[in-house]
Amino acid sequence: MGVVVTLEGERGKRPSLEALTALAADDLKAVNELIIRRMDSPVALIPQLAGHIVVAGGKRLRPLLTLVASRMCGYSGQRHVALATCVEFIHTATLLHDDVVDKSDLRRGLASANSVWGNKASVLVGDFLFSRAFQLMVEDGSLAVLSILSEASAVIAEGEVMQLVTANDTQTGETAYLDVIKAKTAQLFAAACRIGAVVAERPKVEEEALETFGMNLGIAFQVIDDVLDYSAKQATLGKTVGDDFREGKITLPVVLAFRRGSEDERAFWRRALEDLDQKPGDLEHAFGLMERHDALSDAVARARHYGAIARDALGIFADGPEKAALLELIDFCIERAH
Repeated sequence: MGVVVTLEGERGKRPSLEALTALAADDLKAVNELIIRRMDSPVALIPQLAGHIVVAGGKRLRPLLTLVASRMCGYSGQRHVALATCVEFIHTATLLHDDVVDKSDLRRGLASANSVWGNKASVLVGDFLFSRAFQLMVEDGSLAVLSILSEASAVIAEGEVMQLVTANDTQTGETAYLDVIKAKTAQLFAAACRIGAVVAERPKVEEEALETFGMNLGIAFQVIDDVLDYSAKQATLGKTVGDDFREGKITLPVVLAFRRGSEDERAFWRRALEDLDQKPGDLEHAFGLMERHDALSDAVARARHYGAIARDALGIFADGPEKAALLELIDFCIERAH
């Protein structure tokens, strides 16, 4: 049983994705259709495996960022549809590779692709989706877009390697943790947002503002994801409670509990996460230590801090439904566990 963390928003109305998805409904339908077309291949395993993860689920949060940011910037064309598809392919490729590295059995509440088809097929289909993403970038024809998304792809891969290096190392501090999540998660959020300003040919200051928004939104999103792994709410979100603990991942709640703990407590974290010598009751003990040292509530406070930076970054844009939906998205990402 996980710890229930209070993530209640300041306003009475619970934030949701409804406004965001409603604004982008037609564009998102076009993205989904393009995803299906560009997943097609005469090699039958490719659309079968890719479709398992792409078609089956997810909120399409990253492509939604591209679609809505583009419209907020006044764009009225159709380039953003292919670029949002490109963003989703990059994201899905990283998920396929992540699940192999993490030996995950579940993804979005379903059996992960690697648990069904094996690691080799998952890695190779992930490579196929990366290639499809780059084809879409080239077809768009913008060197600026190609530069942003190719850089994001490289940084994401670096983040994966950084996480591998810091895995099971309780000496990992908050700065190293942030470096990993900025690269692994927030970089694609930032790129997805920035290209909205690029296709609309907006000034550099708006590109940078959207990049700042996306980066800080992505950080907040990942911090909350890491909090959720120790929350009772996680069971409703398609993962079992304590997956990160069992894998020995060093996330922000662990970093905070470790450095605030006694030497005996730190010895526990080293045994459980470094040595992966986990005994019955260890997960519950971890919950208790996090509660004792306010590790989860303080991690949520960190997420709120990055959410505030994301909110400030949108200040230069005129008020309107797209901006309001993106502001609500910040609250949704932070409050979604409550």
